[in-house]
Amino acid sequence: MSNLVETVSNDIIESLQNDQLTLPSLPEVALKVRDVAEKDDSTINDLTEIIARDAALSARIIRVVNSPLLRAPQEVKDLPMAISRLGMNYTSNLAIGLAMEQMFQATSDMIEKRMRALWQLTGHIASWCSVLAAHTKVLPPDEAMLAGLIHRLGALPILTYAEERDDLIQDNITLGKVIDRLHGPLGTAILEKWEFPVTLSSIPKTYRKLDRSPDSVDYAGLVTLANLIHNRKLDAGWGLKDWETIELFGLFNLPTDREDELYADLAERAEANYSALV
Repeated sequence: MSNLVETVSNDIIESLQNDQLTLPSLPEVALKVRDVAEKDDSTINDLTEIIARDAALSARIIRVVNSPLLRAPQEVKDLPMAISRLGMNYTSNLAIGLAMEQMFQATSDMIEKRMRALWQLTGHIASWCSVLAAHTKVLPPDEAMLAGLIHRLGALPILTYAEERDDLIQDNITLGKVIDRLHGPLGTAILEKWEFPVTLSSIPKTYRKLDRSPDSVDYAGLVTLANLIHNRKLDAGWGLKDWETIELFGLFNLPTDREDELYADLAERAEANYSALV
């Protein structure tokens, strides 16, 4: 098995270095939303016009506005009202993040199943990122949500690659090891290709570094904490990490006791937000 992991990993790395690996493109609606949001003279009406062309995306944005994360004082029933409440930046980040779900599709049933599981996982982490950002008030919840949605993006080209190899489709353990090894650098390569700012593009290759001691809070650290807290009750992986040794908790002023009642309270909001996102 280890030989197959090495062979596949080396093949993918070589393909990336030779520009032969197919990296996903940002969905068209996300590109248009970003273009509008980055123009100084754009208006809410301009953004509404772009998003309104995608009925499913419009409905999901309205659903998020009415979720516990934002706690609208009255129910939001239409897209213009939703975007007016969120503002340009929040709406654009939310729309870009939600539009990415279009990329989580495959022709193989086994790979499709993994794609769906991956999207659901990133949805959970994105929900925790939003909740933690809102609680700590140190980073904007909209970009925090986007940070969570992109942190495992590098798994997509690996899963696409696996569709062409029956040995990988049928070997979940080996495929999982390849994803674990390569999704970080591949994710950063994708986000750099999309011209995301370094504060976001560095997340995939950074968020698993538990010994980081950044001078100030950053999105990679928030994604790290979201993974730790979401998986705090597991008996494997993230669930086995020693929180007392992780300086990020202190940087974000969060308790290192995984049984702290704060996390039980925030978990309810995270779950409600997840239902709205995914």
